[in-house]
Amino acid sequence: MALNEKLATVLAGDLRELMLVSYIVLGNNAVTNRFIERCYGMPVHAWSSLYAIDRFPGIRAKEIRTIFPRPQNTISRAISLLEQRGYVRQGASESDGREKRLFATTEGQQILAEMTAMSLRRQAELFAPLTAEERDTFFGLALKIAAGQNLLQSVVLGSHEAPSSTLASDQNLAQSAYLD
Repeated sequence: MALNEKLATVLAGDLRELMLVSYIVLGNNAVTNRFIERCYGMPVHAWSSLYAIDRFPGIRAKEIRTIFPRPQNTISRAISLLEQRGYVRQGASESDGREKRLFATTEGQQILAEMTAMSLRRQAELFAPLTAEERDTFFGLALKIAAGQNLLQSVVLGSHEAPSSTLASDQNLAQSAYLD
């Protein structure tokens, strides 16, 4: 059976929605990861961590998990790599000197700008089959799923607690910002 036939069979099955979302995400991750590894010598989770740090100056490493759900040790290794390369620096919290806050350096902002430019081109390439209206619909529907209670927790699979108490409110803010 040819690859396209196998994919068509999987996408026609009972789990078609989950398989399609997985196929899109994993397919894009494979392309993006190869590019970032080859051109910047870093894993994609380091790039996404730098993105979060730049967008939210002073964010704590554990807060990055509310944006990009990954294991804490993965985020810690990414931060360590970014610090070693001079893309991120730590600063003490104003309220608690023991608490470390993260900030992108000028070099980090410059490398992020390069990666973002390429990512925008990749985004356009990936979504090229959709019209502008279809892209808006896709984004709205995907955001609705992302902002829902069932993405990062599951009663069915026995995971009743969200990884972060602020996650649901952060997601609701993101959804309301889009829907306004």
